[in-house]
Amino acid sequence: MPGFPSQLQTLIQIKTANRPWHIPFMVALGAGVPALVGALLGRVDLAILAAMGAMVFLYIQPLPLLQRMRRLFWCSLGLVACFALGLGASFSVYTATAALFVAVFGATLITRFYAVAPPGSFFFILVAVIGIIQPSGVAQLPLRAGLVAAGAGFSCFLALFYSLLPRAYPPQEAPAAATVVRPFALILEAGVIAFFVATSYVIAIALSLDNPYWVPISCAAVMQGASFRMVVQRKLHRVFGTALGLVLAALLFTLPLNPVAIALLIMLLTFVVEFLVMRNYGLAVIFITPLTVLFAEATAVNWVPEVLLRARLLDIVLGSLLGLIGGWVVYHPTAFERMERWLMRLCRCSS
Repeated sequence: MPGFPSQLQTLIQIKTANRPWHIPFMVALGAGVPALVGALLGRVDLAILAAMGAMVFLYIQPLPLLQRMRRLFWCSLGLVACFALGLGASFSVYTATAALFVAVFGATLITRFYAVAPPGSFFFILVAVIGIIQPSGVAQLPLRAGLVAAGAGFSCFLALFYSLLPRAYPPQEAPAAATVVRPFALILEAGVIAFFVATSYVIAIALSLDNPYWVPISCAAVMQGASFRMVVQRKLHRVFGTALGLVLAALLFTLPLNPVAIALLIMLLTFVVEFLVMRNYGLAVIFITPLTVLFAEATAVNWVPEVLLRARLLDIVLGSLLGLIGGWVVYHPTAFERMERWLMRLCRCSS
């Protein structure tokens, strides 16, 4: 693996992205319209839940129309299921941790089995964490999960409209069906990632951190790397990007933001993030930070800028460090192969 100086060089390296600019625009439109509707109705906190569901547009792929819409439909169901699982189990730390483990395990297993392109399992994990920190509890599960579903449905409608436009993300040949050469490795990988993300949440609660949701989200984001080198790069990008992102958040949230301005800010931040994320992850994280605070805190409490500024860089560092350790376990050939052989022997003995 390249040395630390070369890893630092990736912080300023701009990659070429073959993603058309109108994809970030459509994602921003899908997230912004529900937020604007909520702002006009005086419930931007609930509208942000629909905006999160609308992020399913990120999973659009250059497939034939029927396959493209089928994938978005199943991704929409997955987002709603992960959010409902998190919210439904939010009444105690124990059930929330178990629900987070199940959500991360299932999302990772399914997205990696079907080779779902980035963001992969990340947004499924994000909505599960947001569900856990909802203040309303199980009583409002139908309403809040319904809002996530409504946002996802609106995004699917936008995707259908967009797909029918000429020269808009033209379909390519459908990829061959995913084949699992090492099913035990796939199950074990999903289990390791779920263990570290769930453990990071428990550690954040045990340390009484102000914003415990930052830790599992950061851990999951770092472990999205396709190799240990990518995991290390993502840790560096996330720490440095978050440090600058907190400065940006402090500047933005000291402005006199009314609900309409909040909705427009969500739209702008979403566009910038999706435009940058394929080019430089660290630059994208600068804008992901205030966007994540908006998604999490604005749904958890009434809109108070001072509350939004409670984010701590320590939470990000802790989550990224745990993600780095988890990435080492997953991508260390000797350690992982030993665990895989142990799992195979255990399954043979039990059968």
